Amino acid sequence: MRSFVEFRLHHHGIAPSTGPADAHFATLFLRWIRRRRRTVAQTRIADIDDFVAACAKRWAPKTVAGLCSSLRAFLRFLRATGRIATDLATSVVGPRIRWGDRPPRALPWADVRRILRAIDVRTRFGRRDYALFLMMATYGMGAGEVLGLRLEDFDWQNRTVRVRRPKTGTVTILPLLAPVARAVASYLRRERPAHARDRSVFVSHRLPHAALSGSSAIRHRLAQHAAAAGVSAEFLGTHVFRHTHATRQIESGVAPKIVGDVLGHRRPESTSAYVRGAILKLRNVSLPVPRGVVS
Repeated sequence: MRSFVEFRLHHHGIAPSTGPADAHFATLFLRWIRRRRRTVAQTRIADIDDFVAACAKRWAPKTVAGLCSSLRAFLRFLRATGRIATDLATSVVGPRIRWGDRPPRALPWADVRRILRAIDVRTRFGRRDYALFLMMATYGMGAGEVLGLRLEDFDWQNRTVRVRRPKTGTVTILPLLAPVARAVASYLRRERPAHARDRSVFVSHRLPHAALSGSSAIRHRLAQHAAAAGVSAEFLGTHVFRHTHATRQIESGVAPKIVGDVLGHRRPESTSAYVRGAILKLRNVSLPVPRGVVS
């Protein structure tokens, strides 16, 4: 994997932040090959198709498209370094992503409230899950942002919270709203392991109480709470609260620039996907065309 990432950095000129994602998807593919009791040199087109199809059942099309891009690069690397005899990169067929598609992961706000109400704070992990998902829903945080929170990021006196955006590296200071403050304080006082040495806010309950990492654990917990609330959706991943928050803000009339700043977007184009979610409401304010104007 180190050789693959170095190959991408030196020959393809990718950003350093892209390397870990490429290595992650390549590792998943290698595990898939090993489970089929084949070596890398024995990789077949059917293995590639089955791997992509299996991933498409778990992730959104945009994520699968990114996976396919990393997989093509990995297969080119294997061919260039003599690890496989045939160029299989052209055999990777990913989903077609249309630029104008509405984000498929936005939920009705009523469903978000039902999910939050379904979290039983009296059970183990209840206060942690409630504080974690409430922050994601309130501020539109992604998994990397909420799991990256540290104890010193909370300014309890000034009622603010500092959020780091993993993709852009930007830091945003957000107001610490009262419901969020109560939920986080309740978790820190009553449920977070007192002897945890890690400064991360959300840590594992198992020794050595390391910081929670990866989106799979959050996705699993979210699926459990959504099932308890009777909420189902085609895609119920870790970004569902982020999309719901942004779409709700746009539909409420908040300026896209403000929404983009809160989400940590560098370019307006990144926020435009959520603006398209308000098209149905824009139709209600259209004016009738006077007679005689259109021939």
